Amino acid sequence: MSDGESKEELTELVERNDLTGIRLWLAEHPPYEIADELERMDSRSAIIPFRLLDKDRELEVFEELEPVHQHEILLGLRNTAFHELLEEMNPDDRARLIGEAPAKIATRALAGLSPAERKMTAALLGYPEESVGRYMTPETVILHRDLTVARALEVVRAKGAEAETVYTLPVVDDGRRLAGTVELTDLLLSDDDNLLKDVVDVFVARVRATEPAEDAARLMQEANLVALPVVDSEERFVGLLTFDDALELIEAADSEDIARQSGASPVAGHYVAASVVRLARARSVWLLLLIVATTLTVNVMQAFEATLEQVTALALFVPMLTGTGGNVGSQSATAIVRALAVGEVRVRDLPRVAWKEALVGILLGFMLATVALAIGALLVGISVAGVVAVAVIAVCTWAAIIGSTMPLLARRVGVDPAVVSAPLVSTLVDATGLLIYFSIARMLLGV
Repeated sequence: MSDGESKEELTELVERNDLTGIRLWLAEHPPYEIADELERMDSRSAIIPFRLLDKDRELEVFEELEPVHQHEILLGLRNTAFHELLEEMNPDDRARLIGEAPAKIATRALAGLSPAERKMTAALLGYPEESVGRYMTPETVILHRDLTVARALEVVRAKGAEAETVYTLPVVDDGRRLAGTVELTDLLLSDDDNLLKDVVDVFVARVRATEPAEDAARLMQEANLVALPVVDSEERFVGLLTFDDALELIEAADSEDIARQSGASPVAGHYVAASVVRLARARSVWLLLLIVATTLTVNVMQAFEATLEQVTALALFVPMLTGTGGNVGSQSATAIVRALAVGEVRVRDLPRVAWKEALVGILLGFMLATVALAIGALLVGISVAGVVAVAVIAVCTWAAIIGSTMPLLARRVGVDPAVVSAPLVSTLVDATGLLIYFSIARMLLGV
């Protein structure tokens, strides 16, 4: 049976209330597949198979769910199951869940935790939203730099079961200040009598707990780290950002950027489970803004109405120019937003980026102008075709500059560059491109 067929079967089993069949299906599938199927269902249906999960798999499946679906599952659980599930969660996962949960779930969750777990959760919730502190795990094995390798391994064996990860081990000094990290493999391969201070990696990257979590995740990706040490303002070790959380951060950031660049708001949760109204609401705001912005194009056309009356052939090429300019601007904006996200471009690179994109626009403009000149000469004559060709070069250059600089300017003023989305750039380039086109026509044709 194919994967798609097996997923459909679970939905059918739930609809038939076939509890035996549901248990068999759950036993045959890994947690991530079960979570994916639960996210496709409405909350009332999803809670049925979730309650039938074995206790040892319940937490695994729950942690695979998106926060919005976790909230729905929690609302369907009785008090005992509710509190047992939250108690077993990793502190960082639990803090994010509570931080994003409705007030009634958050209050209920904190009240039911044990004192130790509540203290850890409260400490993580004390960090700003979207900071590394919200995503790091405080459950780590901390080693002192003066330990021998043999003693360090004993500490790992004694405390490792309580830690979220032991692959990367933080090494600290007497003041709990981070001295570096050591990989578990390095410990296993080192002589027992060696001191940790002789094998520790003192140059390991680190971040402050208040820094943006996405930046930390990108740093991990760039440095190929399994875990990233997190410190406070005095360089004291407070936790580790693990690779699984980093991957989730990058995926969420990329999904949000893609949504913004397409002129929509990101939709939390699974697409299949999202209602039509919810999807329309996510897209409507930008569409309303863009339709208002297109009035600029109407105003430009109205301002050059006399020019169009004298040379009606100019109107034939308006769609081609606006489409070409919009496409060039969108390509530039998308490239720069992505370059900003992965750290290839910084705000201070704005002059260099603008110059490079201007040259790219000129090169593209000459290529496209050749085609436009040939088509225009066949359709309306060489004079108007010449105007179109020159306008194509100018519009492509201008569009590339606008598309590349707007995301950088947005970052400088503290706005998400992805908000300066391709549709917005395209709309702005349409209006200004027509202004350039008709201005060139007036100069070259004398109208």
